[in-house]
Amino acid sequence: MKISPKTMGIIYFIMGIFFTYIAILSVEETVWNITTIVLAIFATLEIGVTIRLLSIHFRYKNKKKE
Repeated sequence: MKISPKTMGIIYFIMGIFFTYIAILSVEETVWNITTIVLAIFATLEIGVTIRLLSIHFRYKNKKKE
C-alpha cells in the first residue's frame, strides 16, 4: 500500500513542530547555542518538505480532476 504525499506531509509537519518545541525547550541563557540552532535547522527542513509534499498532493489531485 502506498502512502500518499498528504499523509507524509502531515507526518513531516508534526515532526517539524516537535523539533521546534524541543528547540524552544533547549534555550538556556541565549538562543545562540549549537543545540538550538541545529534543532531549528531540522525543523525548517521538515516544514520545507511538508510544503513540497502538499504541493505535490494538490498538483496530483488537480491533474486527476481534468
